[in-house]
Amino acid sequence: MVLAGRDLAKSYGGVRALAGVDVAFRAGAVHALLGENGAGKSTLVKILAGAVPPDRGELLLGGSAVRFGSTAEAARQRVAIVSQELNLFPDQDVLANVFAHRLPRKGPLVDRAAMRALAAPVLAELGLRAPPDTLLESLSLGDRQLVEIARALVEQPRVLILDEPTSALQPGEVARLHEIIGRLRDRGTAVVYVSHVLEDVLAICDEVTVLRDGAVVLSGADAAELDLPALVTAMLGERAPASLRAAGATAAAGPFTGDSAGGLRLVSVSVPGRLRDVSLEAAPGEILGVAGLVGSGHTDVLRVIAGALTPQSGRVELPGDGKRAANRTGMRAAVRAGVGLISGDRRGVGITADKPVWENIVQVSAVSLGRLGRWLTQRALREAAEVLARRVGVRTHSMDQAVDQLSGGNQQKVVFAKWLAARPSVLLMDDPTRGIDIGAKAEIYALMGELAAAGTVQLLASSDPKELAGICHRVIVIRKGQVTAVLEGAELSAHAVLEAVNGDRGAPAL
Repeated sequence: MVLAGRDLAKSYGGVRALAGVDVAFRAGAVHALLGENGAGKSTLVKILAGAVPPDRGELLLGGSAVRFGSTAEAARQRVAIVSQELNLFPDQDVLANVFAHRLPRKGPLVDRAAMRALAAPVLAELGLRAPPDTLLESLSLGDRQLVEIARALVEQPRVLILDEPTSALQPGEVARLHEIIGRLRDRGTAVVYVSHVLEDVLAICDEVTVLRDGAVVLSGADAAELDLPALVTAMLGERAPASLRAAGATAAAGPFTGDSAGGLRLVSVSVPGRLRDVSLEAAPGEILGVAGLVGSGHTDVLRVIAGALTPQSGRVELPGDGKRAANRTGMRAAVRAGVGLISGDRRGVGITADKPVWENIVQVSAVSLGRLGRWLTQRALREAAEVLARRVGVRTHSMDQAVDQLSGGNQQKVVFAKWLAARPSVLLMDDPTRGIDIGAKAEIYALMGELAAAGTVQLLASSDPKELAGICHRVIVIRKGQVTAVLEGAELSAHAVLEAVNGDRGAPAL
């Protein structure tokens, strides 16, 4: 075994994250590490990569005991991690981020020529088209994830830990990454693959370890002998059948049959270089999907409605007490008008990581409750936060717990609770289930169903065509800044979404 952990234990503030875990990863194998949010995967990954020390137990690298003081120290010993929560520097360029752990030097100077020579084949293999001197802040989330992967690969690791590596990637990029993983396996690299996309696990992994409640419940099992129900049962235990059904069910349940009056409208909206003459309508209670490839403009539609992007022409009409509120500008004005935005990039824009759960949940309440004419007190805000946390199913030992100590799925539930506190009439969701497990997805889908029943207009942009087809009443497809298709009824399927977003480029296989 190239990397192993023995009796690894870790607690945070009296809450047990790992309880004596034994795990081993061998060279030339892709080993899946699974478990629902809060099962202990993230803590185990952090220990393996040197981000946190265990309270008890030891790591073995090549058969010898080792203790990493940091992820940089682990990387120097060729144990590299690609984190789901990207650890990049947006004010630096691609090349500087790829070599964040070590900068090649020529004497006292940084050797940019050597950096380019080393990075070029890795970036080309990943298919990153941006020039190496491009600032990170100008890249899409998917391209940033490719940069994070490149930083790990340039170290030529003997152990590569991939924590939700495909969560922001397009289907073609996912397929390319899977090919690269296969080549790394053939070279003898030990690949630790953490993912909630269980179909990918069964397709590319050799072995599977499952954690539940901080303990190993399935250890190094042969992936070829497992199927999807077996994985879900191992992850969720007694909750598995209900959660599997709920995650596969639709919140929308077919074509929309309600009244379109009093909903959301975009009328001939144009943003130079992004959107051109985009018009759409979404009725109260409707879940409208917005699909497109990275850079197509589909997420810009959400940004216009949220007030983060100002159209040069056209108008946005929002629901409101029998009248329309037109041409709102700015995100604060949009919140006051009843618009909420949930992003899949929860660390970047969704949460304040070092603040407690209750403060995160009430972040926008000062704006929204002000709109409702209510006085605000800390006691009232805490009570409101507790009610919302229970409603969305946040699992935390205390409302004072820092949000960065929660699992990814519970962090995303906090983001949902934050915007529910704003009582939005329009809820915009940009990849809201990115990187969360099947149980948490089921809970979020159920919540979307409740919001639809209550008359909330919901727009869902998602990189998962199956999610769009299963959750939405209709899906609008954006290509090159224009609406090119509207899918609904019998025409709405995952394959049809893929075909429409790719256009004449052809549809990747499901």
